Amino acid sequence: MQETSVKGHKFTGATRPPKTYSSARTCAADDCDTRLSQYNRREWCYAHAPTKYPRLRGRIVKADA
Repeated sequence: MQETSVKGHKFTGATRPPKTYSSARTCAADDCDTRLSQYNRREWCYAHAPTKYPRLRGRIVKADA
C-alpha cells in the first residue's frame, strides 16, 4: 500500500511586521488631547482628519468650495 502525502509551508499572510510610529503622539487639532495609535500614520484623530473624497469612475470629484 502506498502512502500519499502533501508537503508544504504554512501560509502566514505577512512577510514583514506592520509599520509603526511614535506611541506618544496626540492629535494636531487645537484643544484635542486624543492619543493617536502607533499604527496611525496621520497627524489627526478620526474626528479631526480632513475630508477625503473618493474617485468615481476614474474621475476625481471636486469639492465644492
